[in-house]
Amino acid sequence: MMPKHVKDLALHGKKVFVRTDYNVPLDESGKVTDDFRIQASLPTIQFLLEQGAAVILASHLGRPKGTVIPEMSLAPVAQRLGELVQAEVIFAPDCVGAEVEALAAKLQPGQILLLENLRFHLAETDNDPIFSKQLASLADVYVNDAFGTAHRAHASNVGMTAFFVEKAAGFLLMKEIEFLVSAIEKPVRPFTVVLGGSKVSGKIDLLKRLAEVADNILIGGGMAFTFLSAPPLNHNVGASLVEEDRLQFAADVIDLCLAKGVNLVLPSDCIAATEFSETAKSQELPIRALEGDLMGLDIGSRTIKSFESILDGSKTVLWNGPMGVFEMTPFEKGTRAIAQKLCDITKQGATTIVGGGDSAAALSKFGLDGGVTHTSTGGGASLELLSGIALPAFEALKGAK
Repeated sequence: MMPKHVKDLALHGKKVFVRTDYNVPLDESGKVTDDFRIQASLPTIQFLLEQGAAVILASHLGRPKGTVIPEMSLAPVAQRLGELVQAEVIFAPDCVGAEVEALAAKLQPGQILLLENLRFHLAETDNDPIFSKQLASLADVYVNDAFGTAHRAHASNVGMTAFFVEKAAGFLLMKEIEFLVSAIEKPVRPFTVVLGGSKVSGKIDLLKRLAEVADNILIGGGMAFTFLSAPPLNHNVGASLVEEDRLQFAADVIDLCLAKGVNLVLPSDCIAATEFSETAKSQELPIRALEGDLMGLDIGSRTIKSFESILDGSKTVLWNGPMGVFEMTPFEKGTRAIAQKLCDITKQGATTIVGGGDSAAALSKFGLDGGVTHTSTGGGASLELLSGIALPAFEALKGAK
């Protein structure tokens, strides 16, 4: 069952509380350096304004853990939002209390009130019912549009929903759910999954589920070395990252893919170095040549060609996790190549979905934002949804008052 969509609500003259995800990076001067998540919230905000609603926005930023940390204030977000919308943006000094209640009471249709960082209060992450009720008292209608926190049960995305009859998902949250669920349940085939990142841990449920539905699974990044070290492969991978406690799981995934006829592809070569640094002296080696203190820190050119060939023939692609330490120039080539190939096949009609987190950061680093079909705004949330795990915030929207 899906929750209501915001477009199905009567909104004229109402005060609408919108949980957004404005956990954005700030530079030392306090300026927003990447407004992707702010931009992603605009369709819902614009719709609410057009419907004659007054909009109250709430978000967290960073992990202040119940302490007021000026460097984690949402004031820079309010400034950037004011540059992006044709509406007055008022910034509240807190998210609860008499002053905030007065600002909310005075708010008129067409105006926006952005509350201060929710996590300046421990009650937010504790999902405290009193704090939830205080937040809920500010508005008539509740909308959740924060996919990035949908896997957490906090006051602003779960607790306060109990105090509303009218509650719905915003445009972004619905888009995320529809894209990610359809990728798993109704992919246009061939369906290829590209998985990377440093560790197998955290992707166990995802790998089990993908082995049931994918046509191809391409594994790069540090996690590949755990697979390469697992039986029946038993490669020596030098000083590369290997999760010893996940070797049996990796072996089970290899067996499952064989049983299901899934084409599981691991790197045949890599970019290796003896140190983890921007100035490291790197070399390209076959996996079998890794030994001693050499560690694999990116996929090699033969692996890139192999992955690109499979991607060229794919109709749906899900990518989660970089192919190497893309933040460092010597080890960025593999991740850059995958990102560029996804953009290329998108132009040819493939559906390409990037699962947030480091993969989205890589797209941004290489200037490829907007080149894929959909970039998720949530790393952890997208992993849990794709793994078949229910998201607390999404489930809360379905509940009765």
